[in-house]
Amino acid sequence: MTLAPRAVVVHRTTEYEELVTRHGTHGQAAFFLTTRGRDIDEVSGRHRRTRQALTDVAAAVPLRWRSARVERADLDRFLFGPEDVVVVVGQDGLVANAAKYLSGQPVVGIDAEPGRNPGVLVRHRAADAAKLLPHAAAGAAGASELTMVEAVTDDGQRLRALNEIYIGAAGHQTARYRISSGAGQGAPGASEAQASSGVIVGTGAGATGWLGSLRRQSGAGPRPPEPHEGRLLWFVREAWASPTTGTALVHGELTRDQRLWLTVESDRLVAFGDGMEADALGLCWGQSVRVGVADTALRLVG
Repeated sequence: MTLAPRAVVVHRTTEYEELVTRHGTHGQAAFFLTTRGRDIDEVSGRHRRTRQALTDVAAAVPLRWRSARVERADLDRFLFGPEDVVVVVGQDGLVANAAKYLSGQPVVGIDAEPGRNPGVLVRHRAADAAKLLPHAAAGAAGASELTMVEAVTDDGQRLRALNEIYIGAAGHQTARYRISSGAGQGAPGASEAQASSGVIVGTGAGATGWLGSLRRQSGAGPRPPEPHEGRLLWFVREAWASPTTGTALVHGELTRDQRLWLTVESDRLVAFGDGMEADALGLCWGQSVRVGVADTALRLVG
């Protein structure tokens, strides 16, 4: 028997909810904000708009469908199914947070606060959900296929991201590693030992964020890829030249058949995607990781 589609609504705790949780009551939260020159009415108003968008989306789910709801902090523990239609209600960044846990399911981005978000990934309003959900379940014709980046360790751990993957020290310590590039699954090419603030490998979807900032600062690097283009850019942050470390391999691009290789020469490094530091891969001395274009793309409806 074929399962009915399941609408999975992804959201995040609002600032108002976080404030009340931290301070205990609405009044105490209001007092705290006044000491910071802010007004509780603005924060609670944004909270109400977000809650209303969630209510409207829930009401738009067809009666025969199943439904589920998952908060951003629980994404790494939620099991998405192949029949899911993922509805992200919130900011553009929340779509990126959810993307790393998906494997081709269609995503509908709902802007909970129109005018406050750029709307690059949350392209729709809550009122559009009733027509978008059946369209997504029917195959999501015309959906945008946004390239993702993937890191794979030598022991089989995998990490995907929509914007970028960071590899480096968990704090502000220097990251030490050996870097090289090569084709596909084959052996890496020419390499260099480096000490730096970490390495960023990003996609076209992330080209206006962290990746774009690094490219502007370096004043070099290839043309940024388009979000749908199967090409990545990579940059080394603040590489340090010494008798044992170099600065020759500090930026480049990766096509679909290329990989960037890093072999750890520190006690511990981490790899995480799209700012989700709590869901990072731990990398120990001697371990290697290869980074390249992911086989799976984000299917963004509309």
